Amino acid sequence: MTVEITTLENGLRVVSHEMPHLHTVSLGVWVNAGARNETLKEHGVAHFLEHMAFKGTKRRTAIQIAEEIESAGGDINASTSMESTAYFARVLKDDAPLALDVLSDILLEPRFDQVEIERERQVIIQEINASMDDPADLVFDLAQHCAYPDQALGRPILGTIGSVSGFSPETITAYRDQHYAAPDMVLSAAGAISHDALVREAEEAFGRFSARRSGSWEASEYCGGSSCEKKPLEQTHIVLAFKAPGYTDDAFYTSQVLSSILGGGMSSRLFQEVREKRGLCYSIGSFCTSFEETGLFGVYAATSPELTEELVTVLTGEITGCAATISDDETVRARAQMKAGLLMSLESSSVRADQIARQLLAFKRVVPIDEIADKVDAVDRGAVGALADSVFNTSQPVFSAVGAIDRVASYDWVAAQFGGTKQQVE
Repeated sequence: MTVEITTLENGLRVVSHEMPHLHTVSLGVWVNAGARNETLKEHGVAHFLEHMAFKGTKRRTAIQIAEEIESAGGDINASTSMESTAYFARVLKDDAPLALDVLSDILLEPRFDQVEIERERQVIIQEINASMDDPADLVFDLAQHCAYPDQALGRPILGTIGSVSGFSPETITAYRDQHYAAPDMVLSAAGAISHDALVREAEEAFGRFSARRSGSWEASEYCGGSSCEKKPLEQTHIVLAFKAPGYTDDAFYTSQVLSSILGGGMSSRLFQEVREKRGLCYSIGSFCTSFEETGLFGVYAATSPELTEELVTVLTGEITGCAATISDDETVRARAQMKAGLLMSLESSSVRADQIARQLLAFKRVVPIDEIADKVDAVDRGAVGALADSVFNTSQPVFSAVGAIDRVASYDWVAAQFGGTKQQVE
């Protein structure tokens, strides 16, 4: 079956992909607002609001929300990203109306009870502490801050202990009222679901959402720089990153192919050179994180302190040398990996519901699978090499490290490998 889309009178978009061979349905509401929409005083409120949605409504207590879904054998959860917040459930096909009723209840009628806020505040503070104790999380937070300092895009989604400690019911309500409006929300479902039935249920459950539009986030400005934090660890964790295209850029698929070639799997350049040939680390890989108008292309690795200097030297050498040496075989292999991953994702109703919802939010349409495959196939060796040259040589790099940083290369040296200049971030 094809994807079907209906827009309700209040502007809420309802999208579904019927998968009749399944006995379950994944469904949820995706809101076009996340951490990027926060002011500095609101830092972490999007994530806090997501937590509070499950802490009781006018009709249900927190335990009733969990019990109703789990008594039907389903599960319910939520997540917050930089640009969106999602509330979703997976249930047996006959229980879709129940899931929709619970989702609409927690979104339309949440009770921001002060006692529950205080309890959840402590939970989130523990989550923040856990993130700070995890060097892999911390090194990415430092890198994100270097890339976008003093901007919402450069702040951790969880917030800080200081910011979270100041949230009141009024703070949470104000953010919700400003950003949770029907035209900026998508109800998405995939699996054993009839689109017509979904629309009827949606009109009943979500028709009361405001039809006004909320404001958009501010454009970001990539800066680059370095931030290192010394910790008594057995390994030093490193991120080396650069400005990359956003998901609305024509070069988006090229950047994904480049990431796959450089560090996307066991056959990638970094895995083979750094781990297999030199044994410098256990974990290494590249990433390409894309936002609306910008992105971050980078490499993450962790190694013992005495190998850190050699690791950074090899990393910079592989990255600076890849633009001129990309081969046709590597490009073909990377394209095949991307298309296989795309098609495999269609086997999961949860992934498919998430995929079509995010596409509607980002592009105002669901992008056909064949169109995506054609764009991937259009990426050739020349395009990948040209993008690599542009990404690695036209912006100041980001360099972050956590652990025993005494033997970490200086930012001056790292930046010089890519033609950059010094910019230290405290």
